[in-house]
Amino acid sequence: MQNITLLDGGMGQELVRRSGKSPTPLWSTTVMLEQPELVSELHADFIRAGADVITVNAYTSTPTRLARDGMGDQFETLQITACQLAMQARDRCAVEHVKITGCLPPLVASYRPDLALSTDETLAQYRRICEVQARYVDVILCETMGSIAEAWGAATAGYETGKPVWLALSLDDNRPEYLRSGELLSEAIETLQEIPLQALLLNCSRPETITSAWETFRSGSRVPVGAYGNGFTSIDALQPGGTVSTLEARNDLGPDAYADMAMAWVEQGATLVGGCCEVGPSHIACLRDRLQAYKAG
Repeated sequence: MQNITLLDGGMGQELVRRSGKSPTPLWSTTVMLEQPELVSELHADFIRAGADVITVNAYTSTPTRLARDGMGDQFETLQITACQLAMQARDRCAVEHVKITGCLPPLVASYRPDLALSTDETLAQYRRICEVQARYVDVILCETMGSIAEAWGAATAGYETGKPVWLALSLDDNRPEYLRSGELLSEAIETLQEIPLQALLLNCSRPETITSAWETFRSGSRVPVGAYGNGFTSIDALQPGGTVSTLEARNDLGPDAYADMAMAWVEQGATLVGGCCEVGPSHIACLRDRLQAYKAG
């Protein structure tokens, strides 16, 4: 059996729960500014749960999102803070093997590739993010990419840093063979592998969606593959500038149920697995235990 890399889980919803405050459009950024210790401690909890990788808490800190909410002048400060909090957590846990990934998310809004910026502006903004994050992180992670164009911009900027690049695509939950843009997953895989990627993943889609698309995904990839699904009932209610309070967590996707799905991906060739939104440290700990038993058995 190949070595399996265990990723962390989602930050945003867990930070809202731990803060005890109502979410804002920049929910994970707001918590990071007001209660940075929560961010560092959540990173540490994922490490304690067994994660080999943690991702910096910079998902909502893109130039476009910050400018929309009047925080554009804090871009570099927020990016650096997100990286430093992850590094502090790793140091506190004294685990040298844990890698830190950067975070290149959708620049405008999750799940809405129709609102993406122009090709030139997309690449320019991802280069701005990479310029900061590459000073601190081990890997550049492009995640929740809903279109070929935005994924291309993110992966290109990541590749230019000289760091390994992992690219995670988000699927249409109603049509698993398609990205959220309506573009074929098979076409995306073929096109995006023209960039030298170190890993290709599926993320922030229902686990069942990932499972349905898995054979097409795995067979088309020439690099290691992985996945980390979300735990939402649906993402349809979330609008640009909205908050996660509009989304509902599933009550049928506890740690054991999620681990069942993730282990099915492992058995079909996944070498990187973890969780996205609504997947917390307890899910990752359960998945760690299942992976250990799988390796032993």
